[in-house]
Amino acid sequence: MNDRLLYPPAPRPDQALVQLPPLALYVHIPWCVRKCPYCDFNSHTASPVLPEEEYIDALLADLDQDLRAVYGRPLSSIFFGGGTPSLFSAAALGRLLAGVEQRIAFAPDIEITLEANPGTFEQDKFVAYRKLGINRLSIGIQSFQPQKLEALGRIHTGDEALRAAEMARRAGFDNFNLDLMHGLPDQSLEEALDDLRQAIALAPTHLSWYQLTLEPNTVFWNQPPVLPEDDILWDIQEAGQALLAEHGFGQYEVSAYARPGKAARHNLNYWSFGDFIGIGAGAHGKLSHPDGRIVRTWKTRLPKDYLNPAKPFKAGEKALTADELPFEFLMNALRLTQGVDAGLFAQRTGLSLQSLATARAGAEQKGLLQVEPTRLVATARGQLFLNDLLQYFLV
Repeated sequence: MNDRLLYPPAPRPDQALVQLPPLALYVHIPWCVRKCPYCDFNSHTASPVLPEEEYIDALLADLDQDLRAVYGRPLSSIFFGGGTPSLFSAAALGRLLAGVEQRIAFAPDIEITLEANPGTFEQDKFVAYRKLGINRLSIGIQSFQPQKLEALGRIHTGDEALRAAEMARRAGFDNFNLDLMHGLPDQSLEEALDDLRQAIALAPTHLSWYQLTLEPNTVFWNQPPVLPEDDILWDIQEAGQALLAEHGFGQYEVSAYARPGKAARHNLNYWSFGDFIGIGAGAHGKLSHPDGRIVRTWKTRLPKDYLNPAKPFKAGEKALTADELPFEFLMNALRLTQGVDAGLFAQRTGLSLQSLATARAGAEQKGLLQVEPTRLVATARGQLFLNDLLQYFLV
């Protein structure tokens, strides 16, 4: 029997979770023009002709296998990540979106985000994306400086990055994020702030501003570049946060800053332990079931295997145990600068808030968690030492 025709078992009808979380969809497009030396995502260098039609067919078949677990629940957001999703044509993404909507209802105010690389911007293509209902872009700038872009292995220039934001606006996107890194090889404080000033001048509604880190299984991990000293990194962080606040960007997550009302709803759903279906090569998902099970899934990683009809889409799954849930919930929620309502813990995990009492008291005594009965929120120190804070909630 073809594994791709098998459905997962329907959840049992008892209501261990009284209310299920919002539901999102993550779609992974795994191809890039060129793999960046710092990137540890599941991305692969694209061939001259992408298998668009075959991949869309596979994505919809993959989605079909998750439908029973989400029956009757509308999608609050969709996120196309990668890789470089903007390598795909509007026709291909339109066919996918139509197929998804046939299977799962869209919330009336659904947020649909597409990641895009400035080196793949074409005005007509992005006008067509907007007409499909894609209403938010996340543009991977990283830097505007030629030498930094070259060091990062990016395929675009600073001028292309500037033009990309303008083209996005002309295409009808009034809600877009710019992705920007700091702590780049040999970067000075002034260079980092120059990048940030240029990004702010493009009037995005959202900025993802984060420090370059060296990750295993990357070129930079094996051949590390010379990065700024810790004192310079700290100065960049402090000065950059002050500059963003001065220009009306509120920090709501460790590396996310937004204009009022423009926080990324898809990402907020992640951080508040919401549910998401993950389809595509290497995509991860997390789904809550009415019987109380919370299951994480991951899909076949290599595109050639994902496109092979003889192989299953799902590479594995894990039901979270009651002991694992506090850490799983809090490693997401405590990334939010304002934390979450304390009652959300019981709502999303099915566990009593009292089960956190001992660990919570220990973290509060160390000054890592705020003494705030109605919220779970890290202190400023806890945000800086988040791994230390989370250790209190490991069993």
